[in-house]
Amino acid sequence: MKKNMGSADRIIRFVVAAIIAILYFTGTISGTLGIVLLVLGGVFVLTSFISFCPLYAPFGISTCPTKKE
Repeated sequence: MKKNMGSADRIIRFVVAAIIAILYFTGTISGTLGIVLLVLGGVFVLTSFISFCPLYAPFGISTCPTKKE
């Protein structure tokens, strides 16, 4: 698995996941929507830790900075 996420993308995903978790655990969002968003937040955290987004791969998207050779 080649990394395809840059640091800005990883930070944004982690912050969004944290906001979703805070909203869920304070009761602001609940029910089915809350559970779906909580799972989405978990996916965001997982992909930010491994620096790979499976949805980027088929489209050839990469937010990693290019290496100068």
